Amino acid sequence: MNRPLELGRPASGKRRLKDLLLQKDNRNCADCGASDPKWASANIGVFICLKCCGVHRSLGTHISKVLSVTLDEWSDEEIDAMIEVGGNSSANSIYEAFIPEGINKPAPDASHEERSKFIRSKYELQEFLKPSLRILSSNSKKSSLQASLSRKIMDSFRSSNSSQKLVVRHLLICSNLHRQEGMVEFIGLLKVKVIKGTNLAIRDMMSSDPYVILNLGQQASYLNLSSFHKASEVCTEDLSAQTTVMKSNLNPVWNEELMLSVPQHYGPLKLRVFDHDTFSADDIMGEAEIDLQPLITSAIAFGDAGMFGNMQIGKWLKSHDNALIDDSTVNIIDGKVKQEVLLKLQNVESGEMELELEWMPLDQ
Repeated sequence: MNRPLELGRPASGKRRLKDLLLQKDNRNCADCGASDPKWASANIGVFICLKCCGVHRSLGTHISKVLSVTLDEWSDEEIDAMIEVGGNSSANSIYEAFIPEGINKPAPDASHEERSKFIRSKYELQEFLKPSLRILSSNSKKSSLQASLSRKIMDSFRSSNSSQKLVVRHLLICSNLHRQEGMVEFIGLLKVKVIKGTNLAIRDMMSSDPYVILNLGQQASYLNLSSFHKASEVCTEDLSAQTTVMKSNLNPVWNEELMLSVPQHYGPLKLRVFDHDTFSADDIMGEAEIDLQPLITSAIAFGDAGMFGNMQIGKWLKSHDNALIDDSTVNIIDGKVKQEVLLKLQNVESGEMELELEWMPLDQ
């Protein structure tokens, strides 16, 4: 999930993150060894490549919260956590401390199935933990197993050095969560390019300071990391992303790319435009809903888009009950599934929004 941009924030946090990425053990993906990783799991503390990133996203943010090192906004707490873990070597010293004989890490060119099996075993099932964190008895009740694992992880947390404590903390969190039923499964990624707005409504004296929020339904579980003692609390929130604020502009051009994970049971993509106010609540400047079914069903039906030339594969039709200005076609363009969308904002006196959607399967 992309994080809203915090205006006026110093750039030193991103600089520290990039400095950490440049350390020798972080120049390769923590899971497959691919060079030059550009993604990270903020709550695990590892840098990963694009292919492994897709598998991490499918685990859900309760296990792995994936952020782009270059594209996403990071909180100071997330950057501090990455630095405290110390990078891939420190994290792998716990997560890969006890890999059984006959099981090998996937190579950079490994198949999606091989990659997914290893990553799920490593983080979700926690099969490669050091022996002191493993539960040897299989006859106890599940509640007793969970309590035993939590106690063992807590013992390790107390005895760990500072660079490993956040890793162990994540193990405790996952021990309380990964066996729960109803966890969200993700089927792909949706890249939304917010291109521009036209003739947006005035909400200040003469203009507005617009920004866009995208929401994809109340379908994912997010972990409350504000307190270690509340590690077992899970809340339901929207999968959301936000653009920057454009000062005094009724025809803003953003050209910003936002990324959303798409759950198996997805709903419409909800778009809302707000006017940023410093001293009062932000004013709504219109909204619209985007039906994702034509894009996703067409993309899944065609499979590997790279095998096809440029062609139209689907269409979302304009009607009286949607916000489309014109019919919106789904096309394969240079091996990618894309859809241009032109929307008339609803529940407002004026305003249009232009977007480009791109479907990205998890194995891409």
